[in-house]
Amino acid sequence: MQQAPAQTNLESAQMIFRAYLERKGLRKTPERFAILEEIYNRQDHFDVDELYISMKNKKYRVSRATVYNTLDVLVDCDLVTKHQFGRNLAQYEKSYGFRQHDHLICTDCHKVMEFCDPRVQNIQNMVGDMLKFNVMHHSLIFYGSCARDLCENRAEATKKTQSASVPMEE
Repeated sequence: MQQAPAQTNLESAQMIFRAYLERKGLRKTPERFAILEEIYNRQDHFDVDELYISMKNKKYRVSRATVYNTLDVLVDCDLVTKHQFGRNLAQYEKSYGFRQHDHLICTDCHKVMEFCDPRVQNIQNMVGDMLKFNVMHHSLIFYGSCARDLCENRAEATKKTQSASVPMEE
């Protein structure tokens, strides 16, 4: 029976994480591995609070500090990628076993969409060759307004903006 790719990626990520923790002399705690598993079971970008709340809702006993610290370690060992999508809120996504991709950010609703176009990789290779530069990875983010009529988050963002600008009665 063949394993599902997501399960294989999780198991490989766990082995990489275990080796990394040993090499750095860091403790291999159940909480750290639970955080890794929670991340690799997600299909989206997330911030620290979303991950923390998700784990609390599933009755994991982890502190917010443990989530922050573990994310730093996971970013350092390249199992998780940290993004700053133009807001003061860092977002994360799993990175082991997933293809290079780039992002579109809607400035109205802040939805993050992913895309992959091989021409971007070709440009990266060409520029690296031309400038004698070994490009290890890249980040490409397009900002704009999504043109979809049913932009899920735009209505919510509009409500928040309107409620913040409504004067309070005295």
